[in-house]
Order: sequence, then C-alpha cells, then structure tokens
Amino acid sequence: MQLKIATLDDIDGILKLHNMYQIDHIKEEDKKDGFVTTAFSVEELQDIITQEQGIFVAIIDGEIVAYVMSASWQFWSKWPMFAFMIKDLPNLKYLGKKLTVDNSYQYGPVCVNKKVRGTGVLEKLFDFALESMSKRYEILVTFVNKINQRSYEAHKRKLGLDVIQEFEYNNNKYYEMVFDTKKRVN
Repeated sequence: MQLKIATLDDIDGILKLHNMYQIDHIKEEDKKDGFVTTAFSVEELQDIITQEQGIFVAIIDGEIVAYVMSASWQFWSKWPMFAFMIKDLPNLKYLGKKLTVDNSYQYGPVCVNKKVRGTGVLEKLFDFALESMSKRYEILVTFVNKINQRSYEAHKRKLGLDVIQEFEYNNNKYYEMVFDTKKRVN
C-alpha cells in the first residue's frame, strides 16, 4: 500500500471512489455502511490539492482505495456548513485552549472502499495525514452525521477522536469531534 499527498493526477481516482459512497449516489439500504455527504467538483478538488495539499490517499495496485481530506477553515469557509462551524469555534475548548481558525483545521470527508475496510487502511492514512497537518495545526476538528453510525464508530473507537459537542444544522444532527494532532493512532 502506498500513502501519499494527492496530486492533480489523482483526481479521477478520488472522484471514482467518492462517487461510490456519496450520499446522492447510493441506495438507502447501503447508507448503514457509511457515506460522504459533500459533493465535490473537479475544480474544488484541484483547489484543495494545489492550495492546501489537503487530500491524502491510500493506493493499492494502482487504485485509490481511501482518501482523507484536511484543510484550513479559510479553505472550507465558502461552504455554509463550515461557515456555521467557524462561527462556533470560539465557544469550544480543547486541550485547555479555545479553538480558533489558526490552531485548528477541518478534517474530512473521509472515504474508504468497502473491500479494504477493517484492514488498518483508515488508521494508517489518518496517521499519515496527521503527520502533515500537525506541522500547521494543533487540533483536528470534524463532524459526523448522527445517522452515519459506521463513520462515528470508526472515528470514536478506531481513531480515538473525542466528541466535543453535538449540534444541529440544516435539519440534521451531528457529532463534532476533535483530536490532538501530536498523538498518533498506531
């Protein structure tokens, strides 16, 4: 397995994997196995790759089997959900610090192909992404839709993220989770 920071050449593979699990493309009965909610255009992926170096991928036999996105709050701020979260950051405290756009970043979405789930790919890719992001930020922040139990369990049980609060946005309920970027899973 190869872990790397994605380049523009990886966009097709990222989109192929993303579209397999994006909520608009999956059957209702498959949602229990996890999903990603945010849709991305090629241009948005180009931006996160070139501006943030913020997509981390796992490749097996030439195929992208998992990705983790991570970027500054400034990058994510054009999406209303993230603007909402940014506004609330000063109300949150972790590691004895108030969260800010300078000491934290938004992690996710994350997507792992079903055929490699349970093999440690998520944990290895998470640590690989942390290695890079910890050079810029102390605290990882993310959210998980409460109906996405598979993602919640993976982040809470496998990776050890802490729930900092629960919130509601656009008629959906979410867990907001945090992690100390100095730590590693493996």
